[in-house]
Amino acid sequence: MALIMSDVHTFEAARPRLEAIAYRMFGSSAEAEDAVQETFLRWQAADTGRIEVPEAWLTKVLTNYCLNQLTSARARRETYVGQWLPEPLLAGDPMLGPADTAEQRESVSYAVLVLLERLTPAERAVYVLREAFGYPHREIAEILDISSASSQQILHRARKHVAEGRARTEIDGAAARRIVEEFLAAATSGRTEPLIELLTQDAAAVGDGGGKVPARARAFEGAVAVATFLRGLFKPSDAKRALVGGSPAFYASTANGGPALVAVVDGRVVAITCLEVTPGGIAAVRSQVNPDKLDRATERWAAEEHEAPLFVY
Repeated sequence: MALIMSDVHTFEAARPRLEAIAYRMFGSSAEAEDAVQETFLRWQAADTGRIEVPEAWLTKVLTNYCLNQLTSARARRETYVGQWLPEPLLAGDPMLGPADTAEQRESVSYAVLVLLERLTPAERAVYVLREAFGYPHREIAEILDISSASSQQILHRARKHVAEGRARTEIDGAAARRIVEEFLAAATSGRTEPLIELLTQDAAAVGDGGGKVPARARAFEGAVAVATFLRGLFKPSDAKRALVGGSPAFYASTANGGPALVAVVDGRVVAITCLEVTPGGIAAVRSQVNPDKLDRATERWAAEEHEAPLFVY
């Protein structure tokens, strides 16, 4: 059926929320966009005049599409070259969705997106809909075709799995910048001691190169091992410059609401390092260097003005 203009407006008004839900479900902007496009096609084919609550209908279609796709997505990740990490989104990206409450900010934090990979598709859906968007269990039950009691039980399990991760702490933009500045100063000092002081004793470091950029498949674990790795990583060399196509400039930024170090070469984002901060220090250093997962960040970066870089490699 052909859509009338009001139907198009209805869908476009819902698009930001649909994209934010789908991004939390997949940890990937490309997969989120595909899910929203599929939802639009189904909206286009539907008898919209018979749909009483378009927002509920669209959310149900999108969520169930995501649930179906997550099974195949996980199969693809099992054959992924190296460590799979979510795609980080820079500050201001509309796909990050609402950030009015602590629960909403937590639900899209990079650390939590990593933890969400532990959940079953149903657990992930209930967690996202409840924690990030405040859907009541009655509506979640209708979306997933389960009972309200089941929705509550699934949420309890999901929260437990997420809570098994590290205790995190909320920080504002100014604090995030200071953390990144201290981290970069320590990493470029040529010594491990300053880094060890910033890290928790059980800190970990891992990167996602997707088989296109060298990245360690297994995480470095422990403050000493992580500090040693980072000291070598931030030691400039011609080989490293050749690998990224030039001399990267490093900037302090935020990604998914947390402190991030962004490396840029000729306007192209070549790496985003997300720092997981806990009351005890930096607990995880996760670097996204797969170019396929940095296109959206590059577009976002190009659209804004930036201060001078903290360091040029």
